[in-house]
Amino acid sequence: MRQVMEPHPRADTNTVPPAQQPGEAAPRTPPSRPSSAGSGRSGEVPGGVPEGLRLPGRGAARPAPAAGAPAERGRGEAERGRDEADRGSEAQSDRLRFLDLAARRIARGVDLDETLRGLYEAVIPAFADVVLVHLREPLAAGEGRPAEPLVLRLHSFAQGPEGVVTAASAGAAGPVRPTVTGPFAELLLARQPVFGDVPEIEAVVTELLEPVAGMPTTAAPGRRLIIAPLYGRRHLLGTVALLRAVGRPAFAADDLLVAAQLATHTALGVDASVPSVHEASAADALQLRMLPSSLPETTGVRLASRYLPAAETSQGGGDWYDAIPLPGNRVALVVGDVIGHSMTSAAMMGQLRTTVQTLARLDLPPEEVLYHLDEQAQRLGSEHMATCLYAIYDPISQRLLVADAGHPPPVLLHPDGSGEVLQVPPGAPIGVGGVPFQTLELPAPTGGTLLLYTDGLVESRNRDVWTGMELLRGRLEAVAARVAPPPLDMLCDAVLTLLDPDARDDDVALLAARFDGFPPLNVAYWFLSPQPQTAGRARQLTRRALHRWGLGSMLDATELMVSEVVTNAVRYASRPIALRLLRTDVLRCEVGDDSPQVPRMRRAHAGDEGGRGLFLVDQLAVRWGATLLSTGKVVWFEQEIPEEYRQQGADAA
Repeated sequence: MRQVMEPHPRADTNTVPPAQQPGEAAPRTPPSRPSSAGSGRSGEVPGGVPEGLRLPGRGAARPAPAAGAPAERGRGEAERGRDEADRGSEAQSDRLRFLDLAARRIARGVDLDETLRGLYEAVIPAFADVVLVHLREPLAAGEGRPAEPLVLRLHSFAQGPEGVVTAASAGAAGPVRPTVTGPFAELLLARQPVFGDVPEIEAVVTELLEPVAGMPTTAAPGRRLIIAPLYGRRHLLGTVALLRAVGRPAFAADDLLVAAQLATHTALGVDASVPSVHEASAADALQLRMLPSSLPETTGVRLASRYLPAAETSQGGGDWYDAIPLPGNRVALVVGDVIGHSMTSAAMMGQLRTTVQTLARLDLPPEEVLYHLDEQAQRLGSEHMATCLYAIYDPISQRLLVADAGHPPPVLLHPDGSGEVLQVPPGAPIGVGGVPFQTLELPAPTGGTLLLYTDGLVESRNRDVWTGMELLRGRLEAVAARVAPPPLDMLCDAVLTLLDPDARDDDVALLAARFDGFPPLNVAYWFLSPQPQTAGRARQLTRRALHRWGLGSMLDATELMVSEVVTNAVRYASRPIALRLLRTDVLRCEVGDDSPQVPRMRRAHAGDEGGRGLFLVDQLAVRWGATLLSTGKVVWFEQEIPEEYRQQGADAA
């Protein structure tokens, strides 16, 4: 009987939980096994462990069996063994559930920052109190070979019960620079997490943890710290450091398995985001190449621009601006924004900008430009839409035409220093289709400044677009109150101070135009009937205008070129011909008619009566060209005005 009542020799074999199985990660606390570094008190539970997750071997204590009762003592030991085995199995299940939930949270990230945010949310406070992520610099993409020596730089960290994430700026902390053959580098390349008391990493622990202010631990964290390598599909990507506060039990051996799984899922997310990082760089480079390298110098208007790419944590977008010279010293002012942030957005921006340039040179009204741009966007078959604002400034009539396709309205700074958000009729974004656009015509006072911008200037995570526009108007008025009129570069720089570096995640395009106008005394304009004697009448009017401007020395060449161009227009025109002379730093002549046939210079044979007119214009003029319009064409040429006459013309104006 005694042998029957004694405890079975295998009764305690299941008191140790089974080995950790590979799982995934999540926000419930994985229980820690008892550690020799703990307090040793029976039933102690590590701080931060959610209710319902029990630790193996730390259940409620049963009363000890009375001495001298071997049967009861044997039965009690057997029951204790079974209870500990059950608790170990339950703890293992809790640990796997934690990893499963954490893996899902990490996998939800679509880019680098969201992936790391998922890690922070899963780990704090369930598993650790502080998490730091150092990434290799630079990150290798695809099959690229990692740079040597191994360099780590702090990317971001989270600490506290709320898990507040702090991104490290580029110069916030110096990089950790262990050599490839060093002990720490060898540990990382081994792909296994280690405690902070491992001798090989003692030299770099302080450097790894230094960037975090108010670190809730001692200078030597020991087993309150786990450092796990982030190893992607091909390369070492960085490290994740998990730290527990002083008032919380240290990590146990099983926690290394949990840290390994957390690091594995995080590394896969980081690895997947690396091509996006390089794509963003390529998109930024592509976008910068597609923006105008310089702005045109047009008489009657001065221009300035600024472009700021998105913050480092975001990919580049599709913001653009442009200034396109039009016939008659007019200029088209354009600003647009392709919705989205990717290489596709940058490519579509380039296509739309090219389309706008082509449409602008047809001299179409603003609403027609947006209509055809909308058609082109639909033909491209892209899911991306865009907003666009298109304006035409005429310095001679001092008028402004504006049409809007879902874009924030421009702001006009009047000569008296008051700002106004223009009430442009809103239209649907480019790519929607089926929605008409309207053109607003308003005066453009000499000395006024028009500011066109994208929503990245006025909208952020901390304010809506309407609040931002009022702030922009107020900033313009404040600058004009200090300096009247403010220089354009000074005005642009002052406007950019509205940006919040911590809340900005979109690129910014800005175009400023100062209206100088065009003195009426420097313009001569006539309409002539397309008759055989029209060329002679044009020479007579030209002679009269040049004498009035004191440009008699230019009379012979100008008369000859005007006669040739007008004769060519009479041949094809069916409606009155427009002849206009403009005196600026050059003398410009424009002849417009309703024929779409653009003249081309050709070589005349010995017996030909014509064909030499454009050859003469090409020899006598500094520049000449022909612009096809929706109502016909304009042929123009320019001549340099002698320096002494330029000053006289400026004084007369």
